[in-house]
Amino acid sequence: MDYILSAFYNIPGLKYFFSQEKRQQSMSSTEEGGKEYIAPLFQTVEEVLQPIPTRITGTVPEWIKGSLLRIGPGKFEFGNDKFNHWFDGMALMHKFTIENGTVMYMSRFLQSDAYRSNESHNRIVVSEFGTVALPDPCKSLFQRFVSTFELPKPTDNGNINFMKYEKDYYVSTETNLMCKVDPVMLETKEQVNWSDYIAVNAATAHPHYDPNGTAYNMGNSFGKQGTFYNIIKVPVQESEDEGTLHGAQVICSIPAKDKWNPSYYHSFGMTENFIVFMEQPIKLNVLKIITSKITGKPILDSFRWDPIFDTVFHVANKHTGELHSVTFHTAAVMMYHQINSYEDQGCIVIDICCQDDGKGYGLYQLHNLRESGKALDEVYKLVPKSIPRRFVLPLDITSETPQGININPLTYTSATAVIRADGTVWQEDGFYPSEPVFVPSPDSNEEDDGVILSAVVSPNQDKTTFLLFLDAKNFTELCRAEVPVLIPYGIHGIFLPQK
Repeated sequence: MDYILSAFYNIPGLKYFFSQEKRQQSMSSTEEGGKEYIAPLFQTVEEVLQPIPTRITGTVPEWIKGSLLRIGPGKFEFGNDKFNHWFDGMALMHKFTIENGTVMYMSRFLQSDAYRSNESHNRIVVSEFGTVALPDPCKSLFQRFVSTFELPKPTDNGNINFMKYEKDYYVSTETNLMCKVDPVMLETKEQVNWSDYIAVNAATAHPHYDPNGTAYNMGNSFGKQGTFYNIIKVPVQESEDEGTLHGAQVICSIPAKDKWNPSYYHSFGMTENFIVFMEQPIKLNVLKIITSKITGKPILDSFRWDPIFDTVFHVANKHTGELHSVTFHTAAVMMYHQINSYEDQGCIVIDICCQDDGKGYGLYQLHNLRESGKALDEVYKLVPKSIPRRFVLPLDITSETPQGININPLTYTSATAVIRADGTVWQEDGFYPSEPVFVPSPDSNEEDDGVILSAVVSPNQDKTTFLLFLDAKNFTELCRAEVPVLIPYGIHGIFLPQK
């Protein structure tokens, strides 16, 4: 059974983000032109292997004790070879240690197989999202010819996110390879392959966690029967001697509607009882991925935005793995991240950061990000605007549920669900804030009692990178910790409270 969903834009519950009015003001100011040169945020930087102090302006709340770990691309060339896309850059780990009102900073490159191979050959030998590694010039012509017919090997350049499984910490990209790391000194420990535990060929860098520590993730599997989107459950370990991913299992497999052109996804939603997977109309051409070494085309070239298709919401019970009999459809939208998901009055409410055009992933080529003047203005104009939207998925549906009327019982949202007959952001010029991370106050009973942390970077040499502390209740600035080195623009991270 299919449902049509509509979404509304002004979401009262999104206190941690921005109101519709402020969002529009922010966008209009961006569209006026005069973009500043941002290339320094996408250039190679040096590691800071030993913690260095920051200069505090304001007061760091005494109760905050722990570390903000972040990761993102930090090296974009080896020898004469240069990466093409921002997502290709070698993973650089960052650590802000907060204790007794002070903040220390350090960084270290992930010693992945990809990084070490590129470093030892002084050229790019591992293909990434937007860059294909050229054949080894030291091989014979025949060896180079034969190597083009080998299946592309996945990268372990985990530059997307930090994550925790049980007691261990990992960094990951979107392949089946993760790297276990030491969160104290950011040392790389070992490579871990999801395929050694479960039958998946990839996994997201955005797992979700139950309060008891059980983790959930999603990963694709490719085979003769086509492509499946798999919900992965990693239970709490009964013994410390067991491996971190011991007991991992696929609890639900969702067949792709187009088995040889599955949808790309970066994250998914989770509530107390359900997993919500959004099958969006960004299609991956599996044949192009398999033949990329022959054609010399990167994985990026296999992406296609196909807005003639709906975005389809699949719901699965995360305890039983049972897939809900209802699928929910909305107009074509593209999303990287879901904002929040919860259950209310027999419905799933899911807030998503949406774009109405799914071609933006190709715009993050490094030559675009390093443009200046009018050329950079033109790049900005092409980037799809991200808008928060709320979707409501009514689950208590029977054959008697009427068609053609709004069946959403929630009065606090204007989102609608109809059965088909056929089945501000804080802002300061010259600075670029990173993903906000919420740190709750200890023993608090209010969900917004705490601090928002954001690593704020700048391409300007006369401006200082800093870790920003905001009061989560009203978004007023508490303090900033200025870092005396350039930090490139990063992607994701987590906060580790000090025990």
